[in-house]
Amino acid sequence: MSLLQPNCCISNIEKDNFSLKRLAVFQLIYPIVKAIQPFLVPICFVSAWIFILAVSWSIYRAIATTIASAKRMHQIPCSHCVFFTNDYRLKCPVQPKIALTEEAIGCLDYRQKQTMR
Repeated sequence: MSLLQPNCCISNIEKDNFSLKRLAVFQLIYPIVKAIQPFLVPICFVSAWIFILAVSWSIYRAIATTIASAKRMHQIPCSHCVFFTNDYRLKCPVQPKIALTEEAIGCLDYRQKQTMR
């Protein structure tokens, strides 16, 4: 017999013992399953709706958070400022560290661009 072959020679007695153990476990579980069977459909129904509501609530909160964040980002005044250069290397010569960030919302150096009429 080669050393590479798996140990596949399980005796019939061991197989029968395994089958008897499975049968014993099944006989123990069967009355429990029969007892809770009338409650399984309502439990599954309620569980499915709880899952659907939880997913819906998560999606709603993600959308609400995204909208709130977008509203906050639209309050950043940098693009309408006189000092804004629109150059990625130096966006604002006056306040370069806070340019185009949420910290720029209350910028004291903000000056509105004059629009031509």
